[in-house]
Amino acid sequence: MFLENTVNHTEQFGWIEVICGSMFSGKTEELIRRLKRAQFAKQKVEIFKPAIDVRYDDEKVVSHDANEIRSTPVPSSANIRILASDCDVVGIDEAQFFDDQIVAVCNDLANRGIRVIVAGLDMDFKGNPFGPMPALMATAEYVTKVHAVCTRTGNLAHYSHRTAASEELVLLGETQEYEPLSRGAYYKAIQEEKIKKAQQNNNGK
Repeated sequence: MFLENTVNHTEQFGWIEVICGSMFSGKTEELIRRLKRAQFAKQKVEIFKPAIDVRYDDEKVVSHDANEIRSTPVPSSANIRILASDCDVVGIDEAQFFDDQIVAVCNDLANRGIRVIVAGLDMDFKGNPFGPMPALMATAEYVTKVHAVCTRTGNLAHYSHRTAASEELVLLGETQEYEPLSRGAYYKAIQEEKIKKAQQNNNGK
């Protein structure tokens, strides 16, 4: 259960919230919703995203549904620690693309009394834990796992299956490059790809 009110108001520490899931699961949408509520409450909010993420906008965090909020692109997590010195709430989108230092940065901010809200992919396209996300989820007070809908079965999806022919870990893309799949559909897709690759190798001999 997600709780926003603390009992002991004399404690001046903040906390970390992590929103995770596959692509097209609504992670950024939920991040924007929480940040806009904080802005409405007149809290000082700063939002950061990795500088490499320029899919929709250079300086805004934008969801797949075109919901947006102003943000500051930064090349590394160290910049967040400097720029977020005088905030009530800090939002971080696409956290999986940041360096491992993002974990220490988030904890430092929370220890300074800041509410830190982080959104990111929990798994890469191979189904492995993605970058610093596992450590962020382990140290966070609150973790919300959101799900997409599987494009093949209609069940809940939590895998981001890459349809583009690339083995690069970081491949920014949309529906042309990725599809959300359930566990069963993802396993079947991977098996089909292995068989296809084996056949191509045999034909190439």
